[in-house]
Amino acid sequence: MKYFGGVEGGATHSRLVICDESGQSVGSTSGLGTNHWGIGIPECARRIADMVERALEEANISKEIRLTSLGLSLSGCEQEATNRELEQELRTTFPNLADSYAVSSDTMGSMFTASSNGGIVLISGTGSNCLLRNPDGSTFNCGGWGNFLGDEGSAWYISYRALKVVFDDMDSFEKAPAPITKTWALIKEHFSIETRYDMLPHCYAKFDKPFFANLCKKLAQNADDGDELALILFREAGVHLARMITALLPNVHKDLVQTGELNVVCVGSVWSSWNLFQGAFTKELSKQSIKFNLKLVRITKSSAYGACYLGADSAAFNLPRKYSDNFTVLHTIPKGGKAPTGNGVATKCCKCQEK
Repeated sequence: MKYFGGVEGGATHSRLVICDESGQSVGSTSGLGTNHWGIGIPECARRIADMVERALEEANISKEIRLTSLGLSLSGCEQEATNRELEQELRTTFPNLADSYAVSSDTMGSMFTASSNGGIVLISGTGSNCLLRNPDGSTFNCGGWGNFLGDEGSAWYISYRALKVVFDDMDSFEKAPAPITKTWALIKEHFSIETRYDMLPHCYAKFDKPFFANLCKKLAQNADDGDELALILFREAGVHLARMITALLPNVHKDLVQTGELNVVCVGSVWSSWNLFQGAFTKELSKQSIKFNLKLVRITKSSAYGACYLGADSAAFNLPRKYSDNFTVLHTIPKGGKAPTGNGVATKCCKCQEK
């Protein structure tokens, strides 16, 4: 019996799944974050090996068994050079772990959990990123630059915008588009502060991006309760996310949309608030002449499965899979509108200047 592993790796936590040659999961486990930029390649490799060992044990599979392949879909694995470094570290330090490896970014795992053909992955969690992959293997991205250079439409950016709008209004620098009272009260409660000066440590010495981004969940509750400023912030996020898709549309290869539709895999916690930005998102996309339907889907299984599929494919093994069991359809946007233009290269979308 052959076994195939896949890892979904984030900055704070990771998940591993092991499938047998019939494509059925026989073991899974979770572990610490595996973004090598934060912990270093040796520690990243150690955490991956630890998860594999624990999953094999829980599945009652001998530790003497080497995985036929191990797919790694990890946050921070966007560069081929460092991906090869990670693979080499695993082969050298843990030589009996797997016969072959496939190392890619976390966006790839999400994409291949829903389709073998490619498509678009639009991440809106703590941060944001949008990536297109065509059937010929070409990829293009918009975003993914982190909170200093991007993250528009993400939980962090929505939280940041809430603070910025409130501070600008209180400074009389720029009037907020709606009353700030409820948002300011929420900020004070979330960060346990009394004055704006108390906020400064959270922006500098004590900056914690995930904690900062967690304010977004509370803002979503305010928006659900009808607070106009919170609603405006989520509509702005909807515009940002739609523009990321718009930036990549000119690079979609005709072979990717032969069926007349393009899958957009929507990943991240902000999509749980789809009701708050659906209108702004679809309105922004309606400005484009899209010659195929956009099918927004949310995966219902860990993207570790997509990583597992990628690993099996790299090992030239046809691992059985049923993609329709791995996702649900969030929304379908029909074709129509004004045609976008493009030059065939990856494009970084601009920031929304609308208030």
